[in-house]
Amino acid sequence: MKNRERKMNGGCGHKECPRQCRDHGSVQSGSVRLNPNHSHEKQPVIALAGNPNSGKTTIFNYLVGAREKVGNWPGTTVEKKEGMMYIGDTKYTVVDLPGIYSLNVYSIDEKIARDFLMQSLPSMVLVIIDASNIERNLNLVIQLLEMGENVVLVLNMMDMAKRKGMEIQCGHLSKLLQIPVIPAVALRNQGLEDIQAAIEQAFSVTPQPLHIDYTELEQHVKAVIGLLGTHNVELGISHRSVAVRLMEHDQDILTKLRRENAKCADEVLEYISSASDSFPDDIETWIVERRYGFIHGVAKESVKRHLSLTDRVTISDTIDRILTHKVFGIPLLILTMYLLFSLVFKVGDPFVGMIDGFFQFLAGSLSRLCESAGVPGWIGSLVSDGIVSGVGSVLVFIPYIVLLFLGISFLEDTGYLARAAFLMDRMMHALGLHGKSFIPMLLGFGCNIPGIMATRTLESPKDRILTILILPMMSCSARLPVYTLFVGALFEENQGLILFSLYIMGIVLAIIMAQFFKRVFFKEDIAPLVMELPPYRLPNMRNIILHVYSRAAMFIKKAGTVILFAVICIWTLASLPVGVEYGSGDSIIGIIGRIAAPIFAPAGFGFWQAAVSLFTGIFAKEVVVSTLGTLYEVGEHGLTSVIQQNFTPLSGYAFLIMTLTYIPCIPTIAVIKKETNWGWTILAVVYTLVLGWVVSVAFYQCARLIAG
Repeated sequence: MKNRERKMNGGCGHKECPRQCRDHGSVQSGSVRLNPNHSHEKQPVIALAGNPNSGKTTIFNYLVGAREKVGNWPGTTVEKKEGMMYIGDTKYTVVDLPGIYSLNVYSIDEKIARDFLMQSLPSMVLVIIDASNIERNLNLVIQLLEMGENVVLVLNMMDMAKRKGMEIQCGHLSKLLQIPVIPAVALRNQGLEDIQAAIEQAFSVTPQPLHIDYTELEQHVKAVIGLLGTHNVELGISHRSVAVRLMEHDQDILTKLRRENAKCADEVLEYISSASDSFPDDIETWIVERRYGFIHGVAKESVKRHLSLTDRVTISDTIDRILTHKVFGIPLLILTMYLLFSLVFKVGDPFVGMIDGFFQFLAGSLSRLCESAGVPGWIGSLVSDGIVSGVGSVLVFIPYIVLLFLGISFLEDTGYLARAAFLMDRMMHALGLHGKSFIPMLLGFGCNIPGIMATRTLESPKDRILTILILPMMSCSARLPVYTLFVGALFEENQGLILFSLYIMGIVLAIIMAQFFKRVFFKEDIAPLVMELPPYRLPNMRNIILHVYSRAAMFIKKAGTVILFAVICIWTLASLPVGVEYGSGDSIIGIIGRIAAPIFAPAGFGFWQAAVSLFTGIFAKEVVVSTLGTLYEVGEHGLTSVIQQNFTPLSGYAFLIMTLTYIPCIPTIAVIKKETNWGWTILAVVYTLVLGWVVSVAFYQCARLIAG
């Protein structure tokens, strides 16, 4: 073994590289380890792993700065964060993995994190854990060390641990685990510089797999190791780790083994089966108990407690008595969200007015400039009526988007949104939904797509599909420009309340449809909610600003691409055939609109411009606004006055109900298809369209009767 390591580290002998060794790394105990100093090496990869709510995102943002790239994991729609980090002259790729508690996973996003750690074999794993819950959080660390991973441990939230009366001796813990251990308070940037030094140091040593004595089970572990060695099987991690994982009934490891050597897999399964019959206890439980016994011993030796259990009542516990109260909790949650929407209007209105005024001035100025320069009229119309009026009518709502995401990010960073899931759990179960469904639904208020992605945290496929089907009822930020335009134009008073009512209506409709789908398609009981509540903490303004900037940039990018393309298409269809008056009922788009308009007449907006805007809104909901802006040639007059001339408060609210409910945008439809299948996707498209028409017509007709 030593000779093999010497060859690998001393120079690149390609023929000596084992089959699993990508880019000629070093090998220990049957595992592959990338060597950052190797001349033929790919860029070293650092994986950020840890429990949810451990502060991974804060540390990731610190390490990569503005060099972050967001994409999807190959073959999935789960968001992946990846960034570049430099230490000296060495460039590292840093991958932020979804939160996991252990390598024994259940949900899809947990599986993605586990697969990356066990199959992609990163050069190093930076594990971030909550220091105040060190004994529970060490499980993932121990499993990675058993695999022989190169680990650096970051004990985040050391201030919280201190408040709980815990004194963690990091040096002693480092000696016990034989890995660097860095104390940190990420929210205050404490200890973050030491992380980079520890990473650099970790690459200079050769990690050895951690050996936990499983006592009576050891003979069986060694027997499985012997079978793996006899068949010369290499799965990229140590044979001992493979043996332990197989005895824990890890189906993914078994699949890999069967793919590598089916005969070996059969022999191993046969041996484990016979060992299970002769072993006095359940093998999987035995392994878990011995592992936690080891963790308990490590924690006992490295952590001193200065407070009794009764003295450890934290500020979080005190706040929770109020905010998660079984009677007052939900009203406080509703009040919090109502105040957020009210603030969005009150604070955002002046900024929206300034931006709107700028685009009106710009449209008029460009129109006059084109006219004075002798530019053909169609070019001036395209620039002024099409691009500026269309795209500008969407961009004016950036302040609302920023404020909404600012508020949601603030609540998420404090730990309050995690409590919201628990507050809603009993109600969600009564409505036929899993308690964890609340988080994807809440994310859906920002954008339905990440909300649908977040359903991967649900362990049951039926819970996932049920949640995905009702997620389009959540009012995403793309609908916000439509809401704020109509609410601002048609309702002088209680604008925050009117806006809030649309969000509540979406939730109510989602609940009704969940009950319907539950009775028709999913009749099994819903699994109970098991979820860790993070402690309350002061928000990290850097994280909040980065998140808000990312969402605002995404909104502006969409305005400059999808919406711009849609606006040009709309302008073209509104200008053809040649010679027709722009945006008239005789244009191509006018003819299409006139065919569809009678369908919406019972809802109070049976004119063709409204029908066309709803049709184009399928591409992106913001396009509803830009379509109206383009068709009505708002120019210097503003879209608000156009809305006031063509809609009443009743027909305007009915239009908003339709916008809330009808067909999801095309990107959302694509994600639903990828996460489910064509059958569920077609159902989502059809039922939302029918529901939107029924509810908007019912509201308008009933409201007219009541109003006389």
